[in-house]
Formats: sequence, C-alpha cells, structure tokens
Amino acid sequence: MNELVFALEFKGSAAPVPGSDKRLHAKTSATSQTLRSILKPDGIQASVESAGGGSASFESEVEIVGEGMFVESGSIRYGEAGNVSFRTVGRGILGPSPLDGVQRGSVMWEVTGGEGRLAGAQGLITSNFTVGSRGEVVDDQFARLFVP
Repeated sequence: MNELVFALEFKGSAAPVPGSDKRLHAKTSATSQTLRSILKPDGIQASVESAGGGSASFESEVEIVGEGMFVESGSIRYGEAGNVSFRTVGRGILGPSPLDGVQRGSVMWEVTGGEGRLAGAQGLITSNFTVGSRGEVVDDQFARLFVP
C-alpha cells in the first residue's frame, strides 16, 4: 500500500431534497490547487492558488439526524485518477458561526470503495466547511488515503 496525503478546497452548493425536510443534496467541485499557510510574527497568511491540471467533483446526500448533527454518504471524483465513495464516521456537526448568515461545520468520512487508480483505496477524509444563507458551500477537505 502507498500513502497519499492531500488537501483541496471545494466550492458549490447544498439544497433540500424535494419532498424531505431532513435531507440535503450537496454538489461541489475543486480545481488542482496549492493551499499555502505562512506563519509570521504578525499573523497567519493563508491562500488557495490555482495549480493548473485537472479538477475534482463531489456529490453527497446529507441526512439531518438531530439538532446540529448529520450523517452523509457520497462520492468524490479526483479527475482522471478515479473516484472514491465514503460515509460518515460517527456524526457530523453543523451550527452557527460568528458571521451573519453563515453556518459552520465539520465531518469525518471513511472511504468505502474506489475506482480507477483509486481501486482498493482505504482511509479517512476530514471536511471543515461553511454554508451560506443561499446554500453556497466552501468545503476544505484533507485526505489521507492508502492505495494499492
């Protein structure tokens, strides 16, 4: 097995599933990018820079299971490399942020399968995200995958 560690910032939207008040459908995407963090005496400089290359797409179904809690399952296609499927480990959290009209949340997913060059993948992906008042999503994901 080889270990593959990477981070991507996805952007897109989440919307209610028609006919359900406890389900959401999320759809986001990310281009190849470099996430940069520079620690300086006067603060932290952070940026996401385009790196050319392919793109990734994310799609999931979210089920609200209690006040501020959810479970989720879906898939992520990492360009031509292939895709992985996932499900929530435990429960994700979602709640208000200090910004008006913005909720913040976090969840951890277990990889349950893979295709293409990611066939046989195992591992965990963490997601730290915000959702705006119109359903706009910014999702920063950190993946540690083990691939054959």
